[in-house]
Amino acid sequence: MSNHEPITLYVDGACKGNPGLGGWGVYIEYPDGQVAEYCGGEANTTNNRMELQAAIQGLEHTPRDQPVLIWTDSSYVQQGISQWIHGWKSKNWRKADGKPVMNADLWQQLDQAVQGRQIDWRWIKGHAGHAGNERADELANQGTRYVDQGVQTLSAPASTRSADTPELPDWLRNDPLGFDALELIEPEDPNEWMDEPPPVDADTPPPQIPATALPSTPISSTNIVGRQLILDTETTGFDPAQGDRIIEIGVLEMIERKLTGNKLHLYLNPQRPVGDSVNVHGLTDEFLADKPLFASVAQQVSDFLQGAELIAHNANFDMNFLEAELKRCGLPALAGRVTVTDTLAMAKRKYPGQKNSLDALVKRCEIKPRDRHYHGALLDAEILADVYLVMTGGQVSLDMGMQDQGQTSEQRHRLMSTRSLPVVRARPEEASLHHSWLDQLEQGKSPTPTLWRQLGLI
Repeated sequence: MSNHEPITLYVDGACKGNPGLGGWGVYIEYPDGQVAEYCGGEANTTNNRMELQAAIQGLEHTPRDQPVLIWTDSSYVQQGISQWIHGWKSKNWRKADGKPVMNADLWQQLDQAVQGRQIDWRWIKGHAGHAGNERADELANQGTRYVDQGVQTLSAPASTRSADTPELPDWLRNDPLGFDALELIEPEDPNEWMDEPPPVDADTPPPQIPATALPSTPISSTNIVGRQLILDTETTGFDPAQGDRIIEIGVLEMIERKLTGNKLHLYLNPQRPVGDSVNVHGLTDEFLADKPLFASVAQQVSDFLQGAELIAHNANFDMNFLEAELKRCGLPALAGRVTVTDTLAMAKRKYPGQKNSLDALVKRCEIKPRDRHYHGALLDAEILADVYLVMTGGQVSLDMGMQDQGQTSEQRHRLMSTRSLPVVRARPEEASLHHSWLDQLEQGKSPTPTLWRQLGLI
């Protein structure tokens, strides 16, 4: 077995009640074709603890000098070990609000298990037909049954299979078009992207600021099926927990993959200096001084986003800032009211090992570049709309040869939504040849007419 070939792990947790009877499962594929399975459980636990336990056990059952690829359907585990854990460790296993990190004992075990190892953590959509993930799920449920039956073991090997045994089909291993990369990151807990919300002084009531007149922006009906919002924000810094604020919001509405022209664009007074961030967005303290405070537009923002799928590049960044701003104003969190698609995570899966910044994706997807020196929320949202459409569907527009100089992407997409495509029908001689071909096809077969004739497509 080569030490350069990765071992593939599928890990999963299950819980009946949350908290309640729980189990974990590990499905391991070795480079030489060997397969191993492990499961176990606990009588009183949570789903997140079982997800963590599955990852810990999977690593304990693999050699430390071998690269490992871990697939998990828990964004809690994948994001926690990849992003959140660094802040937790620096704060002595406490969150930004000073409260202890949930499941700190298991996070510390997992942290020890990953030290000095080459591990690639991947998220996978659960219950979507991935054979390895489905098997890990079965093992996790088997672990709960072991506990329920009184089996006193934490790690029970379920089975081991040789390379001669046919493997279950797994389209993750045969996906030349990269369709697996189009799956969305869907947190099982809607609050996961806000794992470290900024602290709020309980003695300080939310600011009560009179509404400021804003440019009229049409608001879509909320909870429209298939309503997507392409979103970007500009901020004073990187961390809302340290007092950084939103200074610009840009949102474009898209329904059925077409931009509607409905948008939300706001500049905001952050009530603090923009500092060095001005080098990124170009928005000065002087420019923002007379702009509305977030509190005066919070309800407008909340209503506009309600019920939609939010699409953002590095979505955790934007969601953390939005949740922090809404919390300051005493408004309900977005978690549970929206779904979130992170195009950065999507791009990392689709183009592994490559630069996946917005500018890099524009070049890779052969999208017409915009003339921009600074980042702007609305302009970046427009660019992201093009990138998203390419990554999820290929061709962005059908206006080949159209004179689009001076038109924005929004204008082009809105124009295309009103166009109808020409229908090219067969000539009589072509239809006659097609009938002859169908006659030959039906000879000696079932008397049932071909599908072409059943549907009247000739």
